[in-house]
Amino acid sequence: MERARIGVAGTSWWADAMYLPAITGHPRADIRAVVGGSRPEHTREFAAQWGIPAAYDSLDAMLDAEELDILLVLTANKSHKATALAALERGISVLCEKPLALSAADAREMAEAAERAGVATAVPFTYRNMPANVYLHELVDQGWIGRPYHLNLRYYTGFGRSGEYAWRFDVGEAGSGILGDLGSHWVDMARWLYGEIRAVSAVMSHIVPRGPRPDGAPFEVADDAVILALEFENGATGSLHLTSLAHEPGPFGQRHELDLHGSGGTLRSMCDWKTIQRVEGCRADETTPRELPIPEHIWKGARRDTVHNTYRDVFRTQESMTRAFVTAVAEGGRVRPDFADGLAVQRVLEAADWSARQGRRVTIEEVIAAGG
Repeated sequence: MERARIGVAGTSWWADAMYLPAITGHPRADIRAVVGGSRPEHTREFAAQWGIPAAYDSLDAMLDAEELDILLVLTANKSHKATALAALERGISVLCEKPLALSAADAREMAEAAERAGVATAVPFTYRNMPANVYLHELVDQGWIGRPYHLNLRYYTGFGRSGEYAWRFDVGEAGSGILGDLGSHWVDMARWLYGEIRAVSAVMSHIVPRGPRPDGAPFEVADDAVILALEFENGATGSLHLTSLAHEPGPFGQRHELDLHGSGGTLRSMCDWKTIQRVEGCRADETTPRELPIPEHIWKGARRDTVHNTYRDVFRTQESMTRAFVTAVAEGGRVRPDFADGLAVQRVLEAADWSARQGRRVTIEEVIAAGG
């Protein structure tokens, strides 16, 4: 097809900041419609802002009226499954925000529906596309660290420090807290770097009390920090530390650190979400770590003065994530990560949740045997 006809489900600030800027100028994208939530006027304002021809108040109304090739599911976690299935049943390719679903069973149903429909899917684990991480992956694939021994990934941010109610800390809305929000990214990163995960041990905290829901209804408070111990199928181990309670100074209040160790040496990456995007390494026969400059073929012209500008360029102008998905659908292709990857991540998240609640090591096979 010359251009893919696109529908958008969700009108949040994230849709506004991340997705519409990426596809509005895409030569293969034809944005036909948007459906919002409980604020019809906001949906119409969103449509007018981005020049979208049609705005709908219900998903069924949009899917019945529009001939779409792609649906972008940018809604809250609890509606991912129903929204994606409605599109898949009509043979529409779907990009669905992470985490894919509230449970592994739901994610499995979505992945199986996509397989039956024979359409393309995508789950936007964004950090696969950031230059430092792309370079780490390239170096691991090239054998830079030899046989992988273990990894340690840290994701520090502070948006949970205030204690205000947020749907991301409401189990009924999000399925989990930091485990799903940040953990889905870092579990995907761990799989991408070292391969499939076979077992998980986890500790989850609920340190900061949460304020009441705006409607006054009771809710189960979700985790605000998580530590995961991973066992990989290749024998390597890993640890992930994910928190929303870290005070990290700077405009975005977050920091990423990745350490990879293997028989051939050590790789490290640090991103301070201000100006630092650095990879360094030390071979097993060396005693001093050295910076490994990220090659130009990975930057692809993205700005590197600030991390935010790099992020903007990678996702708004380069063929990555949403833009790559639009191109793939228009050309009859596929992208990764897809719903199969989203399901694999969801199984690890579920194993982690079971582990934290039951105080034991949980295997991925247990989750699969239970229907996930």
